[in-house]
Amino acid sequence: MSLLRRLSFLLVPAVAASLLIPSLPEHKAEAQHTGTNGTMFQYFEWNLPNDGNHWNRLYNDAANLKSKGITAVWIPPAYKGGHSGDVGYGAYDLYDLGEFNQKGTVRTKYGTKSQLISAIDRLHANGIHVYADVVMNHKLGADATETVTAVEVDPGNRNREVSGDYTISAWTQFNFPGRGNTYSSFKWRWYHFDGTDWDESRKLNRIYKFRGDGKNWDWEVDTENGNYDYLLGADVDMEHPEVQTELKNWGVWFTQTAKLDGFRLDAVKHIKFDFMRDWLSHVRASTGKELFTVGEYWANNLGALQNYLNKTNHSMSLFDVPLHYNLQSASNSGGYYDMRNIFNGTLVAANPVKAVTFVDNHDTQPGQGLASTVQSWFKPIAYALILTREAGYPCVFYGDYYGTTDGGIPSLKDKIDPILIARKNHAYGPQHDYFDHPDIVGWTREGDSAHPGSGLAAIVTDGPGGSKWMYVGKQHAGETWRDITGNRPDAVTINADGWGEFHVNGGSVSIYVKQ
Repeated sequence: MSLLRRLSFLLVPAVAASLLIPSLPEHKAEAQHTGTNGTMFQYFEWNLPNDGNHWNRLYNDAANLKSKGITAVWIPPAYKGGHSGDVGYGAYDLYDLGEFNQKGTVRTKYGTKSQLISAIDRLHANGIHVYADVVMNHKLGADATETVTAVEVDPGNRNREVSGDYTISAWTQFNFPGRGNTYSSFKWRWYHFDGTDWDESRKLNRIYKFRGDGKNWDWEVDTENGNYDYLLGADVDMEHPEVQTELKNWGVWFTQTAKLDGFRLDAVKHIKFDFMRDWLSHVRASTGKELFTVGEYWANNLGALQNYLNKTNHSMSLFDVPLHYNLQSASNSGGYYDMRNIFNGTLVAANPVKAVTFVDNHDTQPGQGLASTVQSWFKPIAYALILTREAGYPCVFYGDYYGTTDGGIPSLKDKIDPILIARKNHAYGPQHDYFDHPDIVGWTREGDSAHPGSGLAAIVTDGPGGSKWMYVGKQHAGETWRDITGNRPDAVTINADGWGEFHVNGGSVSIYVKQ
């Protein structure tokens, strides 16, 4: 086959596929409180406008999200950063949810505390859970410097010291003058941190490990760069007892104040593994809430993810980073990716109970530090793969659904909506896989009695179009099924034995459901 013919399918519009719920212990509440498959929505992208209206947008969108089958929303970091436009990962004051005049602003990038609470209340009124983004690894935007004894370390091996001890001027004093002692009287000082990356006295950027007070990098953390405790800013010392107490107290306060249903934990590979386990245990016990939690352990390495789950007693789920990279690779392969291998080396294949599957997020979108964006032509296929199958807890990205503000990702709402509806109404019952061709793969769901009219047949290809005979269940004999995505006009009649022949266009997806 010529390369031109191989790539010609990219000119054919492709529509997204349906979505499915994971029937997993962490997600039972999602199915129980809605009666439909659990589907998470990441409600932000990196380049949202700094207009203070995002919580209002979320408030106004709650009913629409419910209608599409969304059962949980992951919101961006809700607390004060170093300036009004901070996305939230440059955390300054975790207790300031847009309530105090600090860093030149009362609101955060997303709005005020009252707007946040109103949006959460509206989501709850629509049966949607709220997962908050938690950033505890580091702090930025300190109010003053302190003189600290430190030593430089090799950026490629943070266990290797490359200088003698000397004093630096470190931004480590957090006094929160706008908030004062409201909610907490805790003030951060240098000994609450393990290191930093800036010496104000010399205007020098290095990775500094603090001396004194028994300082060293936290352990156990990821072993990349020798010890990957340090990421950026003032690195929080998770072994300091005052820090442990304060962060646990804050976790309880945040959960109760914002009426949260769970968490997305940022940068867990950089945080002492057993601290995250203990923090979660404490907050769950203190609030009496199950608190579904997913950690961001960014590693394209299944072994690293499994090791983290083991070390934290499987207390949380993890994002399936290897699957994301498989999807990206397939989208970049010009139709020559072997689709039979799309789930190889992924968390959802090895441990579906703990896998949160996703296509892209705020870090992988164009222009960001982990930019590895799945090409738009392949995204409907990718969403079919995470949203219509049994395994994993899928997450839809705001930037894919509404488009990114900078235009790096176009809105795929019209393509994703049919997939969401298929997931909500049809993606139930036993699954049958047909991963038997390098281009065209498919799977079916038989449906179940709890969801009348449920059952589907999904077929995708990264190459030329074609068809597959697939079994959907004898109970569907004589039924007429059509492609909910609108990509194919075919009417498929299920034969007496429960089989049908389902077609797909090149570089596309089709999801057939009962007419």
